[in-house]
Amino acid sequence: MGEVYLAQDKRLGRLVALKVLPSGLTQDQDRLRRFEQEARAASALNHPNIITIHEIGNVGSNTFIVTEYIEGESLRQLMQAGPVKLSTTIDIAIQIAGALSAAQASGIVHRDIKPENVMIRADGIVKVLDFGLAKLSDNATADLEAVTRAFVNTSAGVVMGTASYMSPEQAQGLKVDTRSDLWSLGVLIFEMVAQRPPFEGGTPMEVIARIIEREAPRLSNVGQNVAAELDRIVAKTLAKDRDERYQTARDLLIDLKRLGKQLELDSETGRGSSPTGKEGLSVAFDEARTSILPSPQATAEPTSSAEYLFNKIKYHKFAVLAVLLIVVVGGTALALYLHGRNQNSAIDSIAVLPFENQNHDPDSDYLADGLTDTIINNLSNISSLRVSSRNSVYRYKGKQTDPAAIAKELGVRAVLTGRILQRGDSVVVSAELVDMRDNKQVWGDSYSRKLADLQAVQGEIASQITQTLQKRLSGEEQRQLSKRYTENSEAYQLYLKGHYQLNKRTVESLTKGIDYFRKATEQDPGYALAYAGLADAYNQLGMWARLPPGETFPLAKAAAEKALVLDPNLAEAHTALALLKFQHYWDFEGAEREDQEAIKLNPRDVAAREWHAYHVYLGDPNRFTAAMQELKTAQELDRLSLTVNFQIAALLYFNHQYDESINQLLAIHDQDPGFTLGYGLLSMIYIHKKLPDKAVEAMMQASALEGEGHSEDAERGLRDAYKQGGLDGYRRKHIEVLLDESKRAYVSPYFIAIDYALLRDKEHAFEWLEKGYHERSSWLVELRVDPVWDLVRSDPRYTDLLRRIGYKV
Repeated sequence: MGEVYLAQDKRLGRLVALKVLPSGLTQDQDRLRRFEQEARAASALNHPNIITIHEIGNVGSNTFIVTEYIEGESLRQLMQAGPVKLSTTIDIAIQIAGALSAAQASGIVHRDIKPENVMIRADGIVKVLDFGLAKLSDNATADLEAVTRAFVNTSAGVVMGTASYMSPEQAQGLKVDTRSDLWSLGVLIFEMVAQRPPFEGGTPMEVIARIIEREAPRLSNVGQNVAAELDRIVAKTLAKDRDERYQTARDLLIDLKRLGKQLELDSETGRGSSPTGKEGLSVAFDEARTSILPSPQATAEPTSSAEYLFNKIKYHKFAVLAVLLIVVVGGTALALYLHGRNQNSAIDSIAVLPFENQNHDPDSDYLADGLTDTIINNLSNISSLRVSSRNSVYRYKGKQTDPAAIAKELGVRAVLTGRILQRGDSVVVSAELVDMRDNKQVWGDSYSRKLADLQAVQGEIASQITQTLQKRLSGEEQRQLSKRYTENSEAYQLYLKGHYQLNKRTVESLTKGIDYFRKATEQDPGYALAYAGLADAYNQLGMWARLPPGETFPLAKAAAEKALVLDPNLAEAHTALALLKFQHYWDFEGAEREDQEAIKLNPRDVAAREWHAYHVYLGDPNRFTAAMQELKTAQELDRLSLTVNFQIAALLYFNHQYDESINQLLAIHDQDPGFTLGYGLLSMIYIHKKLPDKAVEAMMQASALEGEGHSEDAERGLRDAYKQGGLDGYRRKHIEVLLDESKRAYVSPYFIAIDYALLRDKEHAFEWLEKGYHERSSWLVELRVDPVWDLVRSDPRYTDLLRRIGYKV
């Protein structure tokens, strides 16, 4: 495949391996394609047991790959040096299986696992090399498969893959998958133990014929003192029928780890065999036993280590007792120290970063986002674990970011990252949890499942993280962690699509979301969470004046109430009901009861606390301190939440604390310059501070950022109006723009009333407020606290309107 050189990276001052395809071979397009594929396949993987690809490029007619330099020996060299210890064999196999599990999670098959492609560093770390024959599962070009068949059928000297390690299906030129790599790993284990491969022959074609025609010999028949469990594992990897082999690298990895722990336990307890039938001990154990027991020549000494120790104590009683005392005291102190260290080092906070959609297809983004959201929601039910909210983590979606920097910014101890790849009706999900204090992976796994089983994967990830963190869960927390809201796979997929559209918050996306949620409830009429999503989508359309409130809020109410009939303990439905009761039905006491119930059901629900604070203050401005305390609690749960920080700025504005509100908004824009709501509020503050230039600029910025803002012609007209008539000219033009837009889409009368109030035109302001009242505009709930109405508070019509809305005045 090429020539490999030891080279020096002068920029970073490190040794690297430089693999060069000679210029004379670049005309061979198949060879070149496989060479470049090696880099693409390996660089797509990020695993400690897989070689790291630094760079691929061309110089003149030469193509090259730069990889990490691995100082050590190949597995072939290790085997040639003599018998491999059983403990070393198991350790090497575990590391290779871990690498294959990561490759499988990314849809990659190696196809050339052999001793020459496994390197062992001096510190025992195993690296799998040479993905030059790898192919992306289900993505290989037809001609590559044809070439494989042609090579197998015509020339033994150029078979793709090394003959002794090829699976039967690969030897026949059939389509291969991860199970072929697991066969090859089984051959490696067999060879390390038996010191020869299971299939041998005089020529590669003779080896291939035996692989295809014969059953693999049992390891126990050719190796001495082979543990029964190891014999079973190897036999399963070498099953002729791939359906009878391990189906995933993860399954093999689990069995190898279990075997390794059992052998380690046998070694520690001094057993030569175990009830599970492991008759043989590793060479490593034999050596360890020899080091503690007396040598065979010392026949005068007792053969029992316990008896030997007892006899030695008789001769050296005081010295031994002193040593034992030191051991006991030191051991106790060490145990106490480690216990305290473990207590102090417990992971109590986590950020679940948006899972990467490895399909790079916007149509399947909903799967990655849905997986992320569900894991966040599941982990949020654990009272002893602080989980960053969706709003905080999604700012990192699609960005090349440093997890350590994210952890610091979010104030969390651990970060969960993951990837999802869809192949037809199957998905491959991989995830890893890293403790950012020492940048060490504390958990990682991969899952290859049917799309219909995605819910189960989400639950498994949350459960395994919880076990890894050793969190003690209450019965209710355990139920929430494993709870499924539907068993209908189609309904669940529709819900994920609806939730994905809901989070975009545009008229078009909300409308699509409603359609998906409706279809989900049709698939499963008992799907409470889908009804809650439907209520939320209708609420958003009404809340942000996208559609007439009379059309949206009643539908939201019906959906929320249906959700609560199906599941009275669904916190999301209580939150949705609280919002629409407050914003549309002006049932302020009923809204607070729903807020409190939602928080009781899920105390860590940031959105529920955020809306509760808003409702508390608007319901009674004298409860400003209580409302701010609720927002502070929400902020402690998710300190970088843009919406929580915006609500703090809004309450400061309502309380006439303009400078504090500005500082809060500027901090938000430092985090996210595209946060639209902040500019709208900022423009109102600048108006009250009599800074018209800044006010207009902030308003124009808000409109420019909104996907459904004013047209370019309207914006030019507004700028011209401001230049000619100042802020009053801008407001008059803005009224014209809104009236024109109302011919094509719904515009809340409340916004027009604000313009007239700022123009000091009370009559028209009250005229439009009355229209808003009859339409039950959601924005009228701010009438009592928004400083824009300071100009009309003395008017009896203002007090009468507040009373009719339901406020106590």
